[in-house]
Amino acid sequence: MHTRDTLKVNEKGHLEIGGADCVDLAKKFSTPLYVLDERHIRNMMRVYRETIANEYGEGTVLYASKAFSCKAIYAIAAQEQIGVDVVSGGELYTAMQAGFPADKIYMHGNNKLPAEMDYALDCGVGTIVVDAYSEADYLDAAAKSRGIVQKVLVRVNPGVEAHTHAYVQTATPDSKFGFSVQDGAAESMIAYILGKKHLRLAGFHCHIGSQIFEKESFVLAAQKLLAFTLKIKNTLGFEASVLNFGGGFGVWYTDEDEQIDAEGYRSYVRALLETVKKGCTEHGLKKPAVVIEPGRSIVAEAGITLYTVGAIKEIPNVRKYVAVDGGMFDNPRYCLYQSKYTPVLANRAAEEPCELVSVAGKCCESGDLIGVNMNLPKAQSGDLLAVLTTGAYNYSMASNYNRNPVPPVVLVNEGKAEYIVKPQTYEDIVRNDVIPEYLKR
Repeated sequence: MHTRDTLKVNEKGHLEIGGADCVDLAKKFSTPLYVLDERHIRNMMRVYRETIANEYGEGTVLYASKAFSCKAIYAIAAQEQIGVDVVSGGELYTAMQAGFPADKIYMHGNNKLPAEMDYALDCGVGTIVVDAYSEADYLDAAAKSRGIVQKVLVRVNPGVEAHTHAYVQTATPDSKFGFSVQDGAAESMIAYILGKKHLRLAGFHCHIGSQIFEKESFVLAAQKLLAFTLKIKNTLGFEASVLNFGGGFGVWYTDEDEQIDAEGYRSYVRALLETVKKGCTEHGLKKPAVVIEPGRSIVAEAGITLYTVGAIKEIPNVRKYVAVDGGMFDNPRYCLYQSKYTPVLANRAAEEPCELVSVAGKCCESGDLIGVNMNLPKAQSGDLLAVLTTGAYNYSMASNYNRNPVPPVVLVNEGKAEYIVKPQTYEDIVRNDVIPEYLKR
């Protein structure tokens, strides 16, 4: 278990997060339950913001909303003086409802809907990352009709292949995201946008993947993007004033992963910033503002999910199933990516694991698993199971499959816990159901 000051085993032998005993949390809020450690979230935001400010100067940290989005996370981001990126009208609406300053919002997406682009312009979103010719055309016309000039970046693929899961690679030539720098597509798109009167091109955006542990991947991406910046300066006379390197910093899920502390994440950013500074000097470029977009590394390890153990089924010489009151509706990542997690019996956290089990959910799917070959003490019905590092892409990817309610989210800090997403009820699930009149006859 990757412990820290705010995630540890307490004197009762219970798992404790943010100063709150998980057994007490389960009693107060029931299970399944997402729990987020506020102090860890704030610390990670500060690590990134302070590193850029102290090591480089002009730059911006954007919290990547897709990792976890709700009003409270935007309130925290605003207090920590960072920006956010959004990838849908829904994420943008949530940020605006939280009172987040629109000029510090970047909007992404490979297929932004016209209504989403209109909403972004009407909100005054600071920067929009263009990912299609049709987007450039629409934004230019929509900005003209409003009498404004919209700041934009172009998403490019620098051709860097990060060592990560194939489904989350985003910078290879074959990707739905961005324009390749290798075949001239990016240069053509840049020239196209430079011809738009109501779009102001500020620079370029890239994102090379997710769950990356090799600093060299970010260094190589920076080198390639700087070389491309020089090429565009020489061919089109445009020099980027903003370079956005996306996110993708890896986090610990199991002991197969590297455990990175705050200083470790600073070193990732330093390596990137040093590469930019060195490259600008070598190429004779003006030092651009640097933007990064961490999401997972801010919230993933801050979060755990609490479940109550129910049925236990042992199939001799095959496997043992330990079923919980959640499943793929609150964590679909095993089904999607075979993602690995670390489980802990939160009410018996000091006990040594002694058997390998498959943790199963309650959905009507054979593949509804939280994980296989998970090492636990001998679990019993009624035990409290905590799955660690679930702060990113769990709540945000949750569904009502089998009409199960999405669990609530509580924020913990110094032993205090409050809802930031209230429990979903059965009434919430059927709220938008309609029976046509002819079916009532």
